Amino acid sequence: MPSPQISVVILCYKAGNFARTFYKQVVEILNKENLNYEIVLVGNYIEGKGDITPEVVKEIADTNPRTLYTAVEKKDLQTQGMGWDLRTGLNLATGKTIAFIDGDGQMPPEDIPKLYRKLVNDNLDLCKAKRITRGDGPYRKFISGIFNNLMKILFPGILATDINAKPKLFTREAYEKLHLESNTWFIDGEIMIKARRHSFRTGEVETIFLENSERRSFISLKANVEFVKNIFYWRLKEFGFFPSKNL
Repeated sequence: MPSPQISVVILCYKAGNFARTFYKQVVEILNKENLNYEIVLVGNYIEGKGDITPEVVKEIADTNPRTLYTAVEKKDLQTQGMGWDLRTGLNLATGKTIAFIDGDGQMPPEDIPKLYRKLVNDNLDLCKAKRITRGDGPYRKFISGIFNNLMKILFPGILATDINAKPKLFTREAYEKLHLESNTWFIDGEIMIKARRHSFRTGEVETIFLENSERRSFISLKANVEFVKNIFYWRLKEFGFFPSKNL
């Protein structure tokens, strides 16, 4: 069987039944575009929190042979954070192009085919969203500005207008060069740092970032501090101070 044109990894952490809604939206959009797709649902969870997401993603995957899922217990959030979630999903993806997106509804799934077309038409290695309107408030926008400017200063030439924006898409060849390591929220930063390192042809598509009125952001003050620490860590890493996986 030929590989799918695109694998879409959906991060469903604590999404519960909303995972069904978002999944349906993604499937409808991919079908409308006549794309040969594969979807990977990531429903990793913390035991004892009453999270129904693992059961939900399994039920969804059982209804569609084009859908895979992972639902692994998180036993240590220091080593099994968002980056680890993403890597478990990417490891299952078999598509010629791989996309990933948060499944909380803040990122319009309509962006996936837009990014895919730009990736293909412009012969890019990586294509990502760029948020021009944000519904998550001035504080998050301010923090993102600090991160992006730090990245620009420490990694000259990096595409850092909006490091953490998703969806992100890359070709399989590009993905296999990344050798992703991050277990935390910094995985977006790692991707863009390594894209710079490998001189990837990169592009962006403008998007909006919607408000999530159902819950607060999972990104804590501690996570923001860790993000800044990781920026400097990866700068030193490029200078050879720390071992890396084929950086």
